[in-house]
Amino acid sequence: MDKVMLVTGGSRGIGAATCLMAAKYGYAVAVNYHSNQEAADAIVKAIEKDGGKALAVQADVANEQDVVRMFATVDDELGRITALVNNAGIVDQPSKVADMSAERVARMMSVNVVGPFLCAREAIRRMGTSYGGPGGAIVNVSSAASHAAGGGGAGTYIDYGASKGAIDTLTEGLAKEVAADQIRVNAVRPGVVDTDIHASGGLPDKPEQAKSSIPLGRVGQPEDIAEAILYLAEAKFTTGAFLDVDGGV
Repeated sequence: MDKVMLVTGGSRGIGAATCLMAAKYGYAVAVNYHSNQEAADAIVKAIEKDGGKALAVQADVANEQDVVRMFATVDDELGRITALVNNAGIVDQPSKVADMSAERVARMMSVNVVGPFLCAREAIRRMGTSYGGPGGAIVNVSSAASHAAGGGGAGTYIDYGASKGAIDTLTEGLAKEVAADQIRVNAVRPGVVDTDIHASGGLPDKPEQAKSSIPLGRVGQPEDIAEAILYLAEAKFTTGAFLDVDGGV
């Protein structure tokens, strides 16, 4: 059976690196994007140029109708998925909890928590053996900010850290819930990675500033995280696991 991977937020950063690497692992790749179709199309073209198969599919993962449509499109164009990477996520401007609005927190949870739940639901309905599927893998992209050792987002975005803490709980619980369906659920927890998410969160200099506190002496690159994601997607006897990819922090 063909391997098909859907990567949410696949048009840039960690998601884009994962899409490109997944194609090298023999996956047909669905590159989800929210608004930047040009970037998603560029990833698809790069995969196709190397002889792979890929599809760009627009969807807001926080919108249930969008998610249902996205999975139906992948069904029609690439076939039943065998791997889901819940990568799409957002941060916001640095803020203390005392200054956060309800709207900000709700948006954070909608994209970073509701989105992965909806995508996991649709993936289970396709991969689960009780639904006639072959089994498969879900890899959630959490964060070092999800736990105390990673700082929890203190002083900048505890709402982001809390959303990733929810992803950790989702990973642990869902791994047990769908094990009998032959679906493995794992998570990577990146540390500081050199992507534009820091600029979108108002901290463009964060990667450079973080170098001195990282034992390996450098910040992560998107490909470093993609390697971990692909490992967990392929690791046939691993579920409910967390892989910290943070340079030894």
